[in-house]
Amino acid sequence: MMYFLPNLFETIDREDRMKNFINYALKVTAATAVIAGATAANAAVDFGKPGEKVDLVIGYQPYYTESWTGVVNNGKGFWKKHLPAGSTAEFQVGLQGSVIVNAMAGEKQHIGYMGDMPAIASTFKYLPERGGTDIRIVAALGTSKQQCNIFLVRNDAPQFANGVDAVKWMDGKVTSAPHGACTDRFAQLAFKSAGVKPAKYLNQNIEVITTNFRAGKLDAAAIWEPTATKMVKSGIARRAASGEDFGAQDGAFMVMLNDLISQRPDVVEAWLEAELDAQEFVANPANADAVAAMAEAQTEQIDRATLKASLYDSPIAGSTKLQLDFVISDDAKSLLRDATAFLYSLKKKPAAAPQIRPEGVMPEFAERVLARRGLKTPVGRVVAP
Repeated sequence: MMYFLPNLFETIDREDRMKNFINYALKVTAATAVIAGATAANAAVDFGKPGEKVDLVIGYQPYYTESWTGVVNNGKGFWKKHLPAGSTAEFQVGLQGSVIVNAMAGEKQHIGYMGDMPAIASTFKYLPERGGTDIRIVAALGTSKQQCNIFLVRNDAPQFANGVDAVKWMDGKVTSAPHGACTDRFAQLAFKSAGVKPAKYLNQNIEVITTNFRAGKLDAAAIWEPTATKMVKSGIARRAASGEDFGAQDGAFMVMLNDLISQRPDVVEAWLEAELDAQEFVANPANADAVAAMAEAQTEQIDRATLKASLYDSPIAGSTKLQLDFVISDDAKSLLRDATAFLYSLKKKPAAAPQIRPEGVMPEFAERVLARRGLKTPVGRVVAP
């Protein structure tokens, strides 16, 4: 793209010439950005015709246990038996769901595995001021009360009778969580439910939380799996409460570009067939070691035993560590409703409205796949021994 600048130097002095040139250049730069942004936002990826091979890029989170069906689909290659012959699938790791959302907004990734909060935020990317890329939720990866909703406390904290007592102890203490994440939603719900007000409720990422626990600068923090189990096994902190104590759910979802959905409904259902295979695999306790091995191969600095414990073990014997819903179940709908309202309540408004627009959630594809298999939701549960 070329731009031609007018001759600003013929009738004005040197200083004014420079001011005018800078102002004009800034206007051209701004216009270029608007044009480029609009072009990128409106450009549809060509996924071919039904039945043709397709090349997909998948963003997934191996560092978030609740989305490990992506780890299994990658490791086992279930997608290969369902997509058209000759198709490819490139799995790209996202350390956080927001990274995947941004890649999808730029149409660099086509399918995303992520937690409830970034999944909800992605559905508002269709708005022009948020990028203009239409992303929709198509399936539930799972729901739980102890995957994202976990409170850790410093090692010398008292021994608590239950999680509610642990949160009550946090009154007047220094606490933290990554704000805007599912941990933040859980922490605020727990504080309100227990009627406490921490002296500080800091916005900190996992690295800072780890450092502050080691330094004795933090009393409690809300974090997710598998990091929670890693910190406990490393002796950095102690688990004290979870969503089980407050009836608080967390979850993860699969999202897709609407370009893919509208052009290739055959690929959408094929991918969901592979996802269903992965959910059934994860739900079988006989596969726990295999799942942990795949997670170890796709992550760094977390050992296999820790990864296995983060999904398949719990201090609460007999509790459900993960419910594999697959379809947008009633539990998943309730979670989406509450989490969207929470995101809308935040100052930065990650959700642009109190609820997701109706077309932002498309459950029909997963429902058809599940019915075709003769199955019902949930397709399985991971229950702690």
